[in-house]
Formats: sequence, C-alpha cells, structure tokens
Amino acid sequence: MRIRALIADDEPLARALLREYLRPHADITVVAEVADGLAAARDIQALAPDLVLLDIQMPKLTGLEVLQATGLRRGVVFTTAYDAHALAAFDLHAVDYLLKPFSQARFDTALARARQLMQEPAPAAVERLVQAQPLRRVLVRDGADQRVLALDEVDYIEAQADTVAFHQGPQVHLKTQRISELEAQLDPAQFVRVHRSFIINLNQLQTLERTDSDAHAVRLRSGKRIPVSRSGYDKLRAML
Repeated sequence: MRIRALIADDEPLARALLREYLRPHADITVVAEVADGLAAARDIQALAPDLVLLDIQMPKLTGLEVLQATGLRRGVVFTTAYDAHALAAFDLHAVDYLLKPFSQARFDTALARARQLMQEPAPAAVERLVQAQPLRRVLVRDGADQRVLALDEVDYIEAQADTVAFHQGPQVHLKTQRISELEAQLDPAQFVRVHRSFIINLNQLQTLERTDSDAHAVRLRSGKRIPVSRSGYDKLRAML
C-alpha cells in the first residue's frame, strides 16, 4: 500500500530532516511540503494525504488549528520543540509526538505506530486534544481562495443552512459548517448562542433589550440588533 505524506513545518532544516528520515521508507511518497498552517490546511483539504507530519508552532495557523480547520484526525504525527505541548499530548496518548531534536530510530517508532493506527478508527485522544483548545481562528472563503479570520474580530455568527456567516463590521465571511458544530468549538466565555441562528461575541455586546412583542434582543456595538430566544436570554442573564 502506497502512503501519501504531507510535511508541514516552518523550519527548512526540519523539513529537510523529515524528508531524509522518510527516505528509507520506500512505500511513502511526499505529495506536499509546506511552511505555514494555512498552506497545510489548504493542501490537506485538496490532497487528502494519508500521513501528515505536523509541526505545532507554525505561522498563520498552529498545528492544532489546522486539525480544527480541516477535521483531520487520522494519520497525524505531531512534531514540536516545546515540552509543554509534548507533555499534554503524551498525557492524552495521542497518535505520537516527536520532540525536536529526534533521531531516525525515534522517527521510525512513531511512523510504525502511525501505520498501525491508519487501519483503525480515528484516535479519540486526538479529538480530545483538539477540543481542549477553543477555536481562535478559522478558515473562511475569500473568493476562490481561503483566508484566516481571527474570531476576536467577529461581531456575530449567523447560520445559513449548512453554512455559517461570520460578520465582521460590514464584511461577511462564509464557511461550510453547521452552527451547532461550530458552537462546540468556541470559547463559551466569549461566544454565546442567543438564538438557533445566531452566536454573538460578548465583547461586542452593548445592551440586552426587551422588544415590543415582549421578547428580547441584543444590540451590538455596531448597532446591529439580533433576536434572543428564551434559552438564549437565560444564558445571557446567567453570564451578565
């Protein structure tokens, strides 16, 4: 079985070392090599590699944000120079973690484990590792391309069928995702679902108002008024 691999690391020497360590494994072909998280996410979506050698600390998107953005859970071997990340992953028994600098023997051990896990369901530990990190940035459509959007800059999020719209002032950015799935990834201390179709950024909240129909709405700093359901009102009152 041929294995298609993607290398994602912002350090040229680290990418070169991974290529060298892969050379004895004749059944593995490197289909892409990228230097930042945005490029990694794009190529994972476009190429669907079997194996991803993924650095944690990268520009534009971190390794964990790449997993959040793409939904990738199988065939991942993390690489990092930071002990704190390594300890967290080992505690969760993630696929495997290569703490830089690592040897050919250590790499081969991680690769053998990754091969075995490719034939099994996605490790729950990877899902727990990803979910432990609230979503801070997302990939959104930018014409025919994609861009990174910082969620701190978003006023509110609106459900549109199987798409969510991120409202950032007058700009609207779209992403194919259900609002319930997105809600589970957000920081509940900052983002609150006030209606089945709306999530607001609490940092943008100006007032909670009663409407003429004896219902409620929130007004954001931008002046936008958003309806609030009964359950949304209860959540806001508890937080405010």
